[in-house]
Amino acid sequence: MSDSLLPLIVEPEQLQAVLGHENLVILHITKPERYAEFHVPGALFLEGMRYVRIEKPVFGLLPDAENFSALLESLGISPESHVVTYDDEGGGWASRFLWTLDVAGHEHFSLLNGGLVSWVSEGFPVSQEPVTPGQGTYSVSWRNEPLADTDYILSHLDDPDLALLDSRTPQEFSGEKKFSARGGHIPGAVLLNWADTMDQSRNLRLKPEAELRKMLEQRGLTSDKEIICYCQSHHRSSHAYIMLKALGYPRIKGYPGAWSAWANRPDTPVE
Repeated sequence: MSDSLLPLIVEPEQLQAVLGHENLVILHITKPERYAEFHVPGALFLEGMRYVRIEKPVFGLLPDAENFSALLESLGISPESHVVTYDDEGGGWASRFLWTLDVAGHEHFSLLNGGLVSWVSEGFPVSQEPVTPGQGTYSVSWRNEPLADTDYILSHLDDPDLALLDSRTPQEFSGEKKFSARGGHIPGAVLLNWADTMDQSRNLRLKPEAELRKMLEQRGLTSDKEIICYCQSHHRSSHAYIMLKALGYPRIKGYPGAWSAWANRPDTPVE
């Protein structure tokens, strides 16, 4: 594997130093009016809904491989591209795109730490010019390693080796708030609200590594286990997936559809 242009979690000054690099593709994932207001120079606009599939009542499914290939090509992304994503909400949309790239086997990608919030509030240069993408070539085929589905979880629920990280709010985890047919959580799952992994005092960056490791270990989420990340649709939990990847956890999976897939089935156990 060739060296990446940037680390997985990239700071604004590191990104600024490589702006304009021929292999760099920066994706700004927000509402169009926010992109028009300001974006990282050279960043392309992308809407989050373009890379998730919905089959109501299930949300946040993996897109069709052909559609994702076409999307990557339309954004000027090829296998050698280094893709940097950011959003304005702490990294959910940005991480979901990166997780999807990981399922596609793409090697070089980064999350802008703090996203648009850190970039703009710390005075890094912004542009209002719309950017036209180049032309990419891509043929996507999905890999199994970063991926869990309902049947996989059902068949491994009793494995001592398996841990389930739930990125939702305490109210969703307890079943007090319900966005699917049933409320609650997957049996054995532990709660780590994604908002608690963000540092509000540092423009929504991830909290310092030592702090994150402590939060994970206190919950039994240790790096010797296979960890499956889920939330309501695998949006917030994509952020957890990228966090664990950055911390060097070797066996992590995301669960597309997530709670909306689990809780809308009549035959899955719920706690």
